[in-house]
Amino acid sequence: MNDNSRASAQPRRADAERNRDAIIESALTLLERNSAATMAQIATAAGVGRVTLYGHFSSRDELVDAAFRTAVARSERTLANLDLGGNPVAALVRLIHSSWREVVRNLAALDAAQRALPPERIREHHSELMACVEDVIARGQAEGAFRADLSAGWLTACFYAVLHVGSDEVLAGRASAEQAAEQITATVLGQLSPTAAGLRGPVDE
Repeated sequence: MNDNSRASAQPRRADAERNRDAIIESALTLLERNSAATMAQIATAAGVGRVTLYGHFSSRDELVDAAFRTAVARSERTLANLDLGGNPVAALVRLIHSSWREVVRNLAALDAAQRALPPERIREHHSELMACVEDVIARGQAEGAFRADLSAGWLTACFYAVLHVGSDEVLAGRASAEQAAEQITATVLGQLSPTAAGLRGPVDE
């Protein structure tokens, strides 16, 4: 490629990136109002044609995936500034509250993602957050603050599940975001309490 070809290609790439960003932002905005927003509605909001839209995203599921990933990435940047040092119980409470605020902020995108994507894909998008949670739990286990009879990985999976139960309850109108925050915190801390270690239900023989 000669210098003139490179120069002409650069504006095209920049335009393509701007279009892609505009499509994702429009998708996030529309999904807040309607988790079933169509590709045509998103294209109109982004100011692009259907050909341009499908040139970037071959399906609505692919667009929802990209939009949700963008929302999660923003949450990760916010959570990266969270102080998780000191007492592991206090650190986990801060992480629960901050994580839940991000879930609520992205509730519409999460709802759309749950409708369009398989659960393992949504879990994959949360891998960085889950790694952070597991680190705090493992530290708490080492310091005797959390139960150690179950693995940190298992307890992290429970944390993830409780957050999703909370989001489902809010989406269904069975709990407010504030009520869910209290219930999530109480549930997670109860699961992790050292006093819960060794508790077993009756086993049929």
